[in-house]
Amino acid sequence: MAHTTKLNTDLTGKTALVTGGTKGIGKAIADELAAAGARVIISARNAPSAESTHHFIAADLTNAQQASSLARQINDEFGGIDMLINNVGGLTTPGGGYSALTDKHWEDELQLNLIAAIRLDREFIPVMTARRNAVIIHISSIAARQALWNLNLAYAVSKSALNSYSKALATELASKGVRVLTVSPGATKTPPMEKFIADYAAAQNIPEESALAQLLQQTGGIPMGRMAEPEEVASLVHYLVSPAASYLTGSIYAIDGGALPVVS
Repeated sequence: MAHTTKLNTDLTGKTALVTGGTKGIGKAIADELAAAGARVIISARNAPSAESTHHFIAADLTNAQQASSLARQINDEFGGIDMLINNVGGLTTPGGGYSALTDKHWEDELQLNLIAAIRLDREFIPVMTARRNAVIIHISSIAARQALWNLNLAYAVSKSALNSYSKALATELASKGVRVLTVSPGATKTPPMEKFIADYAAAQNIPEESALAQLLQQTGGIPMGRMAEPEEVASLVHYLVSPAASYLTGSIYAIDGGALPVVS
């Protein structure tokens, strides 16, 4: 049967959960999906600082009980979801290489950037397979393919593991009506990124502009000459969850202004 959905990015009638959806990339994704017609639920540890039109549920997804409670509440109140955007995550560990990282650092980074997504996937997949035409998006990072030992070792490893998990899950669910895709942003203008630059500048006792230049130099720079806007990442996610991308699953999409110096 021929498919005629290639230009259809309308999400009317769909329900989405965006974790870490109160600021930065998560907020931009939530706003984008809602503008396309989706009913959007957002989750984070703390409520949005500004008024939001999205349904908010507080949850710390590094806590297994809170993750299960979030899923139960959504399944009971909304009858499940069609789109799960696993956006929660971040770089929380110190730089300095292997000797600066304790077991606790590694465990915390894996909980935040890998296990939180695995937990929610496990909670929602049974309902999503029953609904069919569902999509899971894992927000990763180009750091997964370009680890910097002195800056983001544990974070990069956790995101690399997320990429491998996402690929395997996509293969498992491909025949069950659930697509699984990974989006890997590069440097993006978000509050966590701004704080990271400010902290690095303070540690090096240099201006923030110089800190940013040093950080980008370590990764080879950004050919497009600027960081991404959160809304640009959101636009990619919108396309991937839409009917227009109905034949896409298992792929990793870097959105980095050409920063990764590799072919694939």
